[in-house]
Amino acid sequence: MHNSVMKAWLESSHLAGANATYVEDLYELYLSDPEQVSEEWKRVFDGLPVQPDVVEQPHSRVRDYFRRLAQETKHSSAQVSDPEVDAKQVKVLQLINAYRFRGHQAANLDPLGLWKRPTVDELEPAFHSLTEDDLDETFNVGSFAIGQESMTLRDLHKALQKTYCGSIGAEYMHMTNTAQKRWIQQRLESVVGQPSFDSEHKHTFLAELTAAEGLERYLGAKFPGAKRFSLEGGDALIPMTKELIRHAGSQGMREVVIGMAHRGRLNMLVNVLGKKPQDLFDEFAGKHDETWGTGDVKYHQGFSADFATPGGDVHLALAFNHLTLKSLTRLLLVQFVLVKTLRR
Repeated sequence: MHNSVMKAWLESSHLAGANATYVEDLYELYLSDPEQVSEEWKRVFDGLPVQPDVVEQPHSRVRDYFRRLAQETKHSSAQVSDPEVDAKQVKVLQLINAYRFRGHQAANLDPLGLWKRPTVDELEPAFHSLTEDDLDETFNVGSFAIGQESMTLRDLHKALQKTYCGSIGAEYMHMTNTAQKRWIQQRLESVVGQPSFDSEHKHTFLAELTAAEGLERYLGAKFPGAKRFSLEGGDALIPMTKELIRHAGSQGMREVVIGMAHRGRLNMLVNVLGKKPQDLFDEFAGKHDETWGTGDVKYHQGFSADFATPGGDVHLALAFNHLTLKSLTRLLLVQFVLVKTLRR
């Protein structure tokens, strides 16, 4: 009898109270990686009773949480959060930032679905160690300008996909000016990348887009083989530019100066600045004045006109594309005379 009691005591002596801290440290090491403990201790921990659907958590994290909670409540009323929740919150903010940086790479830019692209792993919650169980948890959305401070991860992920992976890809995080980046973020994220236009605006955009495409089609059919630096593929430049000018005029802008290269320049001249199409066609047909020169000179010419906006007329000036040496010398001479005159 005495021997059996001593045997039982010896077999359980390692669980004595004096060894509690040591054993608990071993157990937490076992929870993180069972292979980190000796085979003898692994058999002991493997033999512990297991409750179904319950995941054992390290006690050190819980102790640290309550220790910090006690310290904070002594000196202030600030709320202390669970470190595990804090870690997931950081991951959620990293997910938001990933969409801002790389969302455009997964944007739906192929309406026919022919473009086979590799998936962007950073845009998936799993990449940031966020699990299916986290999808219905509520997190703070930080600077994501959606109009609310917190939302479930599931709804946040859908909002991010809608904002940055729709039919418009926004790439702007390379900009160094923080104010400019936040300006773009606020306007993209506040409407979840889905701007709303009334019927009148939509008809205006359609008419302007049709005019841009129609001019390119006509030039291609009427003057086949002629060098024309077509805008085809970038037709949206015309309604976009006109809307920018209309908005500028409503904000009090009175003059807009445009500088651009050859591609799309003729379309800009006709459909934005209002150059007569007949004059453009005459240039293609070679009916212009001999002093204009030859070749692609029609792409170099400047133009100016008034553009009607809801806030009043805006004067548009399309700068000359090329400057000859003679023109440059004349321009410098005029600037010199103006400077001398202002100094008097």
